[in-house]
Amino acid sequence: MVLDESFIQKCREAFNTFDQDGSGTIDTQEMKLLLEAIGEAPSEEELFRFMADVDEDGTGEIEFAEFLRAFEKQRGGAQELENELDTIDAFVALGGSADKSGFVDTDRLISVVRDEFGMTLKIERLIDELDKDKDGKLDFKEFAALFI
Repeated sequence: MVLDESFIQKCREAFNTFDQDGSGTIDTQEMKLLLEAIGEAPSEEELFRFMADVDEDGTGEIEFAEFLRAFEKQRGGAQELENELDTIDAFVALGGSADKSGFVDTDRLISVVRDEFGMTLKIERLIDELDKDKDGKLDFKEFAALFI
């Protein structure tokens, strides 16, 4: 995921705000203040774990590049979650259950692809390729492979 310039600038401003000693890094105490400012109340263990996850070079302090990569990972994770929720919504709309059980109604899938989206792809062949256990139905895992 690529971060846009305005987001990077906002990150830089936030970083500089919490780099109280002007060292160009955020130490554990400064990170604790930052997390508290955004409504988190980390225990010492959570703070240590967070710092260890973000501090890629093991200095005990977070440089701006590490800070930015942490945001990039977080935003990427949020996008993955959103994609997963969209896939579940589509699965449910085509006959499956929200808990990922059940199966897609393949006739409904064919109808949606052809009639509602006007696509001319050979959907039957695609369904056959996705149906790994060859039971004539698509479970959630098989259906989700459409979007990979």
